[in-house]
Amino acid sequence: MVLKTADRGNIPPFIVMEVMRAAAMRERENKAVYHLEVGQPSTGAPSKAKMAAKAALDGDKLGYTVALGIPELREGIANYYKDLYKVSLRPENIVITTGSSAGFMLSFLAAFNPGDRVALVAPGYPCYRHILKLLGVEAVVMEAGPNERFQPTPDLLKKAMIDGPLDGFIVASPSNPSGTMLGKLEMQALSDFCNMNEIRLISDEIYQGITYDMTPHSALEFGDDAVVVNSFSKYFSMTGWRLGWMILPDDLIRSVECLAQNMYISAPTLSQIAAVGALDCRDELDANVVRYAKNREILLNELPKAGFNNLAPSDGAFYIYADVSNMTDDSVEFCARILKETGVAVTPGLDFDEGRGHQTMRFSFAGDPQEIIMAAKALQNWDR
Repeated sequence: MVLKTADRGNIPPFIVMEVMRAAAMRERENKAVYHLEVGQPSTGAPSKAKMAAKAALDGDKLGYTVALGIPELREGIANYYKDLYKVSLRPENIVITTGSSAGFMLSFLAAFNPGDRVALVAPGYPCYRHILKLLGVEAVVMEAGPNERFQPTPDLLKKAMIDGPLDGFIVASPSNPSGTMLGKLEMQALSDFCNMNEIRLISDEIYQGITYDMTPHSALEFGDDAVVVNSFSKYFSMTGWRLGWMILPDDLIRSVECLAQNMYISAPTLSQIAAVGALDCRDELDANVVRYAKNREILLNELPKAGFNNLAPSDGAFYIYADVSNMTDDSVEFCARILKETGVAVTPGLDFDEGRGHQTMRFSFAGDPQEIIMAAKALQNWDR
């Protein structure tokens, strides 16, 4: 018997997860693997998060919470933004989500209808366009290069509007995969353009907190109409806890609440309790960023010695994006060969840029410094 299946699942895979699977298979064969593929901190949850979770396990029933999240966490996030960005938020505008992934799904569902047009830049996080596709929303891809520092500009948005008006626009600073950031003037210009053209701005800020040479800016500094998506996975080092948050304009709060009630009920209660403690661990978390900075320096110094000379600026996050057009025209095969022949797991650029990613790749330096050093040596010794 052959049963009908839905077409919406016919979307490209998240290739980095395929690389992780191949790396895991190699590890099961007791072969060395150096993990430079996945954007996952090698550090664990901060101390006060674990303490809060342990206390909750001992004394809390851990039932459902309201769909928007526990009050103390929403209040804590509001204080966090006031401290970092001098932005005053109402806790009522903050929604706790099951990771940033749920935040993107909820914001896209609440803000866009099938047939709407949403602009995003390539290279960029692939799941934006994959989720938009399965929702019937057109992803309008704008190709950004070194001249734009792999970031969107008002000029690129104008070109994206040639074929019709835009209903939405997704921006990420720091960016995955390039690690580049937008300065204050650049973010202001994009916010102003969206306001003038009635475009819904969605700002992915999940790597904020992990920055090196530039000051991060939230879209909320330039207006209260933007949707901000953030996460406890990256700076807060809590990937497996599956917890994120959104900051919403007033007109989306009720629709997101109803969607969240029906799709998720609530974010994990234990994770929410732990996250309240995590907000009070800034010194510990900033020490993690110091380690990322050392890893970044290692790769920026050592990758050119292995022939990887054309690297994007790495202003933030924990990624280095490389142009490898002088080495390959098939980044998927190239990265598979690197894993097989050196044990270094890296991500092909095709994950992030369907048009040009066959000649690019991404290195993650979120791991242990010693592993980064060993990976660099393996690449330098590779006889390709």
